[in-house]
Amino acid sequence: MFTEFKKFISKGNVLEMAVGLIMAVYFGAIVKSLVDHIIMPPIGMLLGNVDFSSLKVTLQQASMNGDVAVPEVAISYGMFLNTIITFIIVAFAIFLVVKAYNSMKARMEKKEALETPAAPPAPTKEEVLLTEIRDLLKK
Repeated sequence: MFTEFKKFISKGNVLEMAVGLIMAVYFGAIVKSLVDHIIMPPIGMLLGNVDFSSLKVTLQQASMNGDVAVPEVAISYGMFLNTIITFIIVAFAIFLVVKAYNSMKARMEKKEALETPAAPPAPTKEEVLLTEIRDLLKK
């Protein structure tokens, strides 16, 4: 079982997948920062100095119950809006990458098809007959 696992891990695809996953995580972090710190502040300013990350519907205020602090219960729809915008930007970026990859792949396949020499045409009936006659005369 260990040897199978070692063989699986040593394949190139696993390493490529791990690198892709790491890149995706950090790409997501960059896009989240872009949305939270660059895109949403101007939109919030245009809408009357609204900070989307603080938009929420409070169901229960935070309070003190003796020595125990009761936390606030709220629906943070502003954070949800930020997450939706982040998702849309990431999805669009992935769409562009996949589209570029597919067009590059299509160009490479087209180039390979042009470079591959065409198979010689099959011999005609006369050529086949002449080849048979030649072979019989050689005998």
